[in-house]
Amino acid sequence: MDNISYSKIMKGTTTVGMICSDGIVIGADTRATMDTFISTSEAKKVWKISDNLGMTIAGAVGDAQELIRIIKAQSDLYKMNEGRPMSPKAAASLLSIILQENKMMPFYVQLIVAGMDGDVPQLYDMDPLGGYTENTKFTATGSGSLTALGYIEDMYKKGLTTKEAVKGIARALSIAMRRDSATGDNMIIAAITKEGYAEYAGKDLEKALAGK
Repeated sequence: MDNISYSKIMKGTTTVGMICSDGIVIGADTRATMDTFISTSEAKKVWKISDNLGMTIAGAVGDAQELIRIIKAQSDLYKMNEGRPMSPKAAASLLSIILQENKMMPFYVQLIVAGMDGDVPQLYDMDPLGGYTENTKFTATGSGSLTALGYIEDMYKKGLTTKEAVKGIARALSIAMRRDSATGDNMIIAAITKEGYAEYAGKDLEKALAGK
C-alpha cells in the first residue's frame, strides 16, 4: 500500500480542548494507527490555522488535512477581505457547511475548532456530517476521549488559566495513553490567547509543565 493510502486511513487518538480565563488550550497525542498496527509516532494532530485559531484532528488523516488546507485558505482570504481574523464560530460554521455538503461521501473526521474572538475564547467540536456543538468548559474526541474526560471532569474549575490547562491536558493525555492503545508516544499542546498562538512539544512542553 502506498503512502497516500496509508495517510487516508490512519486513525485513533485523543484530542482535548479547554476554555480558560485568559484563552483556550488544545492538545493531542502523536500516535496514528491502522487497526492494531502503529503506523507512526509522529502524527501531527494539532494545527495552527491563524494567530487566533487552531484545530485538532481525529479520524482519517488525509480527510482532516484536506479540511485544514481549506480552512487555512479561507481564513487568510477572510482576513484580507474583512481586515480582521476569522472567528472560531465562523470557522466552525464554514466547516459545518463543507461537511454537510459532502455527507454522501463524508470526511471521516472528528474535529475540535478553538480560538479567540477578540477577548472571548470559543470552543467547538464537530462530527463527520457537519454537526457542531459549542462547549463552554471543555471537550474531547477520539478513541481515548472517555478516559481523558474522566480526569478533566475532576480537575476543571472556573477561572482556570491557560498555564494550568496546559498541565491538566498533558495529564489527561498521559492517562489516555496508558489505557487506549491507539493513543500514545508524545503530545503537542497549544495555548491561544489574545497575544497569539503558542505551541508546546518536546523540551518546550517539559519546560511549560515544570513552570519554567
